[in-house]
Amino acid sequence: MQCSLHHIYNIKIGLPVRTSMLVWFLLLGRVIPGYANTSSPAIIEVVKEKQSALNAGKLEVVCKKYHILNSAIYQWKNHWVIYSSLSNVNALRRQLAAQYPRVTVKTYQHPFYNFERKHCSSITVAKQWDNIILTANLVKNTKLQQEYLNYHATQFKKWPMVAQGFCNAGFQQLQVFKNGRQLMLVISIPKGASLDNLNLKTTEHNPQMVKWNTIMKKYQEGISGTQPGEVWVFFKPLS
Repeated sequence: MQCSLHHIYNIKIGLPVRTSMLVWFLLLGRVIPGYANTSSPAIIEVVKEKQSALNAGKLEVVCKKYHILNSAIYQWKNHWVIYSSLSNVNALRRQLAAQYPRVTVKTYQHPFYNFERKHCSSITVAKQWDNIILTANLVKNTKLQQEYLNYHATQFKKWPMVAQGFCNAGFQQLQVFKNGRQLMLVISIPKGASLDNLNLKTTEHNPQMVKWNTIMKKYQEGISGTQPGEVWVFFKPLS
């Protein structure tokens, strides 16, 4: 069953995960998978062409050299996500590009939006987190792209109930990264919690959040490989 993920990104929960192709996103920072992340991670995206020799096993071997655990790997279609600790993002990016020439490697650093528990009345942080990773595109219109960024730059001041909605839901952190039109979203929630259940609390008695969700719809669209009308897509943990 599908239900709206009511927050700033107008996401839908419960969409099917297809596994016909491979693209890898490496969400990298000084973090341990499953534990609270107090640093600002970076993201590496590796887009695999059909002719590339890179596969899951080979990627795991490369990641092992960087002390990245297999349990940190997620996938959506031709997208894989690796959330782990890494001190040198560029070294891994260069190795993947050189070792597997039929891939496109992109990096995402310095999130343009960063919600943390410090914006809440209760700043208590869960000891362990589940990290939900998604991606979508901004629309091609550059004016609308800038409007989207401007909204986020002033959100805590002009739209305070959006952050309050995240506080009410128990979100531990929410970060958004951008490379070109493509967005990467990481939502961190207490380990074992249900995003579907928590998300209902973001709009409860919160008309400003509802209005924000409506406004954000016009700025987003699905990446290549999504179904008509599908915007944000979720990565599925491999283990």
